[in-house]
Amino acid sequence: MTILDGKKTSETLKQEIAEEVKQLKAAGKKAPHLAAVLVGDDGASLTYVGSKVKACEQVGFASTLVKLPADITEEVLLKEIDKLNANPDIDGYIVQLPLPKHIDEQKILLAVDPKKDVDGFHPSNFGRIALDMEAFIPATPFGIMELLKRYEVPTKGKHVVVVGRSHIVGRPISILLSQKGAQGNATVTLTHSHTPNLADFTRQADIIVMALGIPEFLKGDMVKEGVTIIDVGITRLKDDSTAKGYRIVGDVAFNEVKDKASFITPVPGGVGPMTIAMLLKNTLLAYQWNRK
Repeated sequence: MTILDGKKTSETLKQEIAEEVKQLKAAGKKAPHLAAVLVGDDGASLTYVGSKVKACEQVGFASTLVKLPADITEEVLLKEIDKLNANPDIDGYIVQLPLPKHIDEQKILLAVDPKKDVDGFHPSNFGRIALDMEAFIPATPFGIMELLKRYEVPTKGKHVVVVGRSHIVGRPISILLSQKGAQGNATVTLTHSHTPNLADFTRQADIIVMALGIPEFLKGDMVKEGVTIIDVGITRLKDDSTAKGYRIVGDVAFNEVKDKASFITPVPGGVGPMTIAMLLKNTLLAYQWNRK
């Protein structure tokens, strides 16, 4: 069994990006610039955006935080988006979700310039992915593909079962794994919470991508020997036996399936750390593509 170490891989990626930025600066060019829009004071969002700003510093990117009040109107927020779209110094930016309930998230995301959409959430980027065109891939599926590549996990001719159909993970990863390419050429079955007899599918799978959002859903009797398991889920479960009073788990019952797996991502330390690294990678790509 090989652990797909996202923490280690993300650090390697960041070092590679930092080296590219160093070379850009040595050539007298400006560093890539990532902006983040944060509306309100949601604790999880503040922490996540803070980690993105820190990651920018680590690789030598310029970063800007656009912090806006929770009661901002949709109209004013759209004007802020327009400013970022028009600012030639900003290579890419993200709008941190969730937004306050009085704001239409879809309307805001549609207003983002697809060429600066380093989250990969704009329909234009999703469509370009589906058509095998150059596009920004959402950071989590991008990170999964990078882990498979770096650990040389075979995907050609394999049966992949994706559990979960979100626009951010399930659907894009199902497209990417079925495409032609070194980390593609798989036969993909996309399943979800309403799929009858879900275990019948997972038992047949050579590779399982769990993105259902139900803690420890995938049990040992639901997988076959030699399976590769990618666990996207992350949930905090109450556990009084630990010092913190909780434990972090994924969608996979790790201890039940690990001895059957050939490759497996841990939670935490698997897919999660890759997400910010791939956001940085998308920003570097935005810098390169928009200056062609």
